[in-house]
Amino acid sequence: MLTGYNGNMFTSELILDFIESLEVEGGRSSKTAENYKLYLERFVEYTEDIKVEKITTETIRKYRLWLNRYENDNGDGLTTLTQSYHLIALRGFLRYLSERNITSLAPDKIRLPKTTRKQVTFLHYEEIQQLLDAINLSKEEGLRDRAIIELLFSSGLRVSELTNLNRGHVNTSRREFMVRGKGQKDRPVFVSNSAAEHVENYLKARLDNLPPLFLSYSRNNISSTSGDYRRLGPRSVQRMISKYARLAGITKHVSPHTLRHSFATDLLMNGADLRSVQSMLGHSNISTTQVYTHVTDEHLRDVHERFHSN
Repeated sequence: MLTGYNGNMFTSELILDFIESLEVEGGRSSKTAENYKLYLERFVEYTEDIKVEKITTETIRKYRLWLNRYENDNGDGLTTLTQSYHLIALRGFLRYLSERNITSLAPDKIRLPKTTRKQVTFLHYEEIQQLLDAINLSKEEGLRDRAIIELLFSSGLRVSELTNLNRGHVNTSRREFMVRGKGQKDRPVFVSNSAAEHVENYLKARLDNLPPLFLSYSRNNISSTSGDYRRLGPRSVQRMISKYARLAGITKHVSPHTLRHSFATDLLMNGADLRSVQSMLGHSNISTTQVYTHVTDEHLRDVHERFHSN
């Protein structure tokens, strides 16, 4: 603990301690900690490394204005949501200082701007089938792609969770396994008969004994000598799914996360309760899962119109 520190210290001197505490005490992922560090470094850039005791509501007001006008080298600004992330990081930093009795601005003095979430994009079951039908299963790469899309839609996995899987992680007989998600939290994952079958088909076609569940067949990887050199990466999965969406004639923007949205929406439309869906998605907060309720509300309206019209 930093009990010996006081408010007469520069922000940059305390950021590293805060970032470390996020991972050690807060259980946040290294990616979250990395993002918080970036956001706070922007605050240091704007204030020219202000002493923490000098941070005032006026400092925050001017910083918000600076964020709103910020442009990178390409002339791109920050979305309202990204600006909120900067302020969330700063509020967390101030809370950290308060808990350690370091004099600074009270964290509740920072109010976040109102943001509107993007419309959730999901695929109906028929569109999922179109996506699957676009895959050529005559090659090992096609068997892999079919297994990936089946598994994403069947389980609701995040793309990073999927690409980190090894052969021994997935039990296709029991059709369930554990995955470590955000915040280093483990959760059970369940897969359909079809997904398990296509994972097995892909593994049977492989002649290697490499650990990764899904391999890259890109020539760029062939010369590498590292043990994990052929593991398929998240960006490759993104490109692969976009390719099949185009081949299937689907005009929506389709990504790995679209399949996760589709998984959750399909569950709710078929009667699953929100808490169960929250657990299966690995959301720490129910409010994150509630983004899907407006989609299912529309579905209920359609049901009402079809079956209860006068």
